Amino acid sequence: SLTAAGDKIYPAVDEVRGTEGESVTLRCNYETTDDDVYLYWYRHHSDLQAPQFILFERRNAPGISGDRFKATTNGTSVPLKIQKLQLTDSAVYYCALRPTVTGNTTTLYKNLWREDNTILHNIH
Repeated sequence: SLTAAGDKIYPAVDEVRGTEGESVTLRCNYETTDDDVYLYWYRHHSDLQAPQFILFERRNAPGISGDRFKATTNGTSVPLKIQKLQLTDSAVYYCALRPTVTGNTTTLYKNLWREDNTILHNIH
């Protein structure tokens, strides 16, 4: 976890696995003394590209929903729910707390299965 002026942010787990078409929740815990809190989610596919902004969430505000992404903070964590998983969702995910305290990464490993449970891809 990283700390700035008493603020901390860190993923609840280091790795999450999901199945194509289903959903997963990435959990990011935080501690802050600030009353006006903004939390951000980004994902990074490779070192060849810049991280991609997904959404931000303001504490004590209604949850924000994207196309397949939803986040709602409960005061100590900001879970990111990814629905209808796709292969392109395999990435390193970053949670950030304004003013730009970025925690350790959470990597989403996705296993894609056929109906006979033969593994198709295991993205690292």
